[in-house]
Amino acid sequence: MLWHEVTIHTTEEAQEMISNFLYEAGAGGVSIEESGTLNKKRDTRYGELYDQPLNDIPEGEAVIKGYYADSTDMDAVIEELTPRVAELHEYGIDPGKALISWKTVDEDEWAHAWKQYFKPLRVSKRLTIKPTWEEYTPESPDEAIIEIDPGMAFGTGTHPTTALCLRALEKNISGGEEVIDVGTGSGILAVGAMLLGAKSVLALDLDPVAVVSARENVALNKLESSITVKESDLLSLLGGEGVADTAAGEMWPSARPGHSLEGAVPAKQEQEGSLGVTLPVQIVVANILAEIIVLFTDDVYRALQPGGLYITSGIYKDKEGLVANALKASGFEIIEISREEDWVAFTAGKR
Repeated sequence: MLWHEVTIHTTEEAQEMISNFLYEAGAGGVSIEESGTLNKKRDTRYGELYDQPLNDIPEGEAVIKGYYADSTDMDAVIEELTPRVAELHEYGIDPGKALISWKTVDEDEWAHAWKQYFKPLRVSKRLTIKPTWEEYTPESPDEAIIEIDPGMAFGTGTHPTTALCLRALEKNISGGEEVIDVGTGSGILAVGAMLLGAKSVLALDLDPVAVVSARENVALNKLESSITVKESDLLSLLGGEGVADTAAGEMWPSARPGHSLEGAVPAKQEQEGSLGVTLPVQIVVANILAEIIVLFTDDVYRALQPGGLYITSGIYKDKEGLVANALKASGFEIIEISREEDWVAFTAGKR
């Protein structure tokens, strides 16, 4: 099968925004390659070794590739992408060279070539991420293995934001919590939460490709009975005037600011527990763009029990203040701010 491959030379700072642009322009998958220089500061607290550069991309830069079906009008795609990348300057984001090109490739050229760089990685005291095609023997009895094949969905676990979320979950899950994972991607945070002791997880994503990938990874880890994956966002889950989920035949009650969601359940299929969790929950985790995070902090607040925790990352360092202000405005108390390289994660509590 033939695909059109769009390549954008940019910066690590702009990579998540540009990835989003590619998806919005119809990409079926996106790959990101950051600088592999050894001069780059890396977290080695869990024994990670970086003995040689992974590539020759200059420090601070990144190469992002998006893949489009053979029938796609690529002139229209490039015409859409070019001004959107250029206007990042207006939002204080440096897109760097912003060089855009495209070519036609065979599926086998890109679908599996990246796998040679994805190796087992210890991301916390208890969690190790292992691609399904790699052999790995746990180093200790309490080490939990996340089996992952991200496919075309975002989330191998090698990005600092994913590791930051997993470490925060490890620190705050004591056992028996119900969790919502917003923007689940490959499902890696949902699986990690269960392995750390959560009772159940509802994993949400608007991307149907991610939903398929997350369900496959949930099955790989034999957690189908504990993790429910749905194509939805949190706002639709909570409902405005009552939002229908036509796929599951559910209707959710109204939930405006100031209204409690204590004990909220679907109007239909209540006994079937189709979401796998009961609102409000103890933990919400979201590893997505800062610009998106600030749009639904009120929704997260309503979805949490008093004393519940919101763990969120995907936040570049220059957006830390933006997210902090949004969390405080929604009533959250910021409990901890974690950083790795140029990325930030918040753990915030509902008062």
